[in-house]
Amino acid sequence: MIDIFHHCDAPARTGRSQRFTRRTAGPDLATPVSTTATLPSGRPAAPPRPAGRRAAPAQVSLLWESTSPAMQRLIGQLNRVAATDVTMLAVGESGSGKEVVARAVHERSSRRSGPFVAVNCGAIAPTLIESELFGHEKGGFTGALEQKAGYFEQAQAGTLFLDEVTEMPLEMQIKLLRVLESRSFHRVGGDAPMISDVRILAATNRDPMDAVRGGQLREDLLYRLAVFPLHIPPLRERPEDIIPLARHFLDEFNAMEQTEKSFSPGSLERLVRYDWPGNVRELKNSIYRAYILADRQVEIGNPGLASQPPRPTTVDGVVSVRVGTTLADTQREIILATLAKYDGDKRQAAKALGISLKTLYNRLDVYRAG
Repeated sequence: MIDIFHHCDAPARTGRSQRFTRRTAGPDLATPVSTTATLPSGRPAAPPRPAGRRAAPAQVSLLWESTSPAMQRLIGQLNRVAATDVTMLAVGESGSGKEVVARAVHERSSRRSGPFVAVNCGAIAPTLIESELFGHEKGGFTGALEQKAGYFEQAQAGTLFLDEVTEMPLEMQIKLLRVLESRSFHRVGGDAPMISDVRILAATNRDPMDAVRGGQLREDLLYRLAVFPLHIPPLRERPEDIIPLARHFLDEFNAMEQTEKSFSPGSLERLVRYDWPGNVRELKNSIYRAYILADRQVEIGNPGLASQPPRPTTVDGVVSVRVGTTLADTQREIILATLAKYDGDKRQAAKALGISLKTLYNRLDVYRAG
């Protein structure tokens, strides 16, 4: 087995980096697809990226403007691959911006006037994934009450981004490989072949060769997807991007809520000193929580100080609580993480938490005062 990813400009992994990879690996917990970049009116977007959500155009612009040496190398590769129609496999830790990279490639390709459809393969039930990807005919299976176009049809003349492709069931990987080779597919329950005029961009937060050895990814599909493999550097390897991203996220929240909050003195410097194991998503999540609690100045603490008492953390919609964490801190994290999941919608968050809307407002008032 030849390791094609040896030539992806990926820096040598240290034990520390590998530890971060294991901590952040895993599918995103969110809805399976979206083809629109429009954010819900009147509410800031939740930091955990919904699976298949379209990358914000402003964040794509920040990618091209990055001064980080690691990102400059990546940008050089993106300019080359965008001008072609080959399949691409982006490899990077969870939250590192793989969908932003895919969106950037689409916007500089000959398909930029077509749709960009993003799908999180790990967020779709194995029994539904064939129908979701290829569509189905009326009566194609029990419960198929009407004809439905799948993601391949929705992405016609555009780009289909398959995120966390290693989470796709192996039997479905065989069918995907057949579509890539034949450029055609059948709806579930249908006989007529459908022509596939779609460019495939895929991504994974696993090491692809490890996924092949572990039986999560077919080797033949790997080589078909990785015609052009890309390594997406984690945020800790591009600290030059932290402050521009932080300012962008705060501007986004201010625009959504029509506020004029700003970072407190020293907050941006503290952001740069942290490793961000959850990458860009963790950065956005941290700024979002601080934004919610702030009156005028957004205060960022010192998330990396080992001397601080244990505090719960949230990455990819999962709240982790260390032994020794106070119940008050745990409750606070769960409330803020739930509020983030529902895009700041307090009514939905209160319902999910099983508390009244008044109780939620009271808790947030306490957190702001503290």
